[in-house]
Amino acid sequence: MEELSIKIKIADREYPMKVKPEDEEKVRNAGRLLNEEIKNYHEQFGLEDKQDLLAMVAFDSLIKKYDAESNSSESDQTVIQKINDLNRAVSEAI
Repeated sequence: MEELSIKIKIADREYPMKVKPEDEEKVRNAGRLLNEEIKNYHEQFGLEDKQDLLAMVAFDSLIKKYDAESNSSESDQTVIQKINDLNRAVSEAI
């Protein structure tokens, strides 16, 4: 499958990219969300420096990712425990 050549504008700079057609919407949405976060930090903190804004967005994104992974791990452990409980109950019933 052939890749598409697109340009994504992030913090007033254009970045050329090659993406699979099925990933184009996801990449464009990611760029849009990134620009929205940059705008939010600019409005919230009054920062003008794009590098500072990008660094803050990157840091916040990693914190959110870490929290999501932690929550996922906790959910996985809960599911495993429930499956083990069900297996034990079924074994006792047999």
